[in-house]
Amino acid sequence: MPIFEYRCSECNSKFEVLHKSYASEEEIICPNCKSNKNKKLMSSFSSSVNGGSDFSGSSDDSPSYTGGGCASGMCGI
Repeated sequence: MPIFEYRCSECNSKFEVLHKSYASEEEIICPNCKSNKNKKLMSSFSSSVNGGSDFSGSSDDSPSYTGGGCASGMCGI
């Protein structure tokens, strides 16, 4: 089940909704002010890379990368 982030157009609060099935934006209710005027946000995701290899393909004893995705600016590239 996907998790979507929304921002309320009325009170500007940001919240997440776990969708069990497709729901229109009009059906999403702000938990803060109970408004149905919400906008779906573009979300970044986090991932980790395990193992002895880094992004250059070397397999030395350097620490493996465990940060967030590049969209969040955490990849160091």
